[in-house]
Amino acid sequence: MADNSDIRIGTADRERALADLSDHFSAGRLSVAEFDERSAAIAAAATRRELATVFADLPNSPPPPAVKQPDEPAKIQGGVRDWRTVVVALTPIAAIVLMSTLHSWLWLLLIPAVSTLMYAGERTGRDRRRRRRRRDLEDHR
Repeated sequence: MADNSDIRIGTADRERALADLSDHFSAGRLSVAEFDERSAAIAAAATRRELATVFADLPNSPPPPAVKQPDEPAKIQGGVRDWRTVVVALTPIAAIVLMSTLHSWLWLLLIPAVSTLMYAGERTGRDRRRRRRRRDLEDHR
């Protein structure tokens, strides 16, 4: 039976290793040149042993997970961020259908108009959330 380190790896293993290497890079443990060199070694690796040599001098424990920024809207089931994204995505289809049935190119102006209306208050809401977080942090001090 083959040694565990001689088992061949697949694309998913290489992608996982590259993600781990990226975490070490973002934690400041690697320079750009080292990251490039080790990334190439991961891409060329065929066995677990070859992957292990890439991480030999790095800590075994994975770096702490990145903290999700509260500014990002939470994704809901299915991967759609919110209803505005769906409306903006369907607007070009509706505009083309209206343009072809009513024979007026002016319906194409719906595309930028809807996008503007859907996201006009986005910055204001983001600023409001940022101020609220700042105020909450000051209250905890």
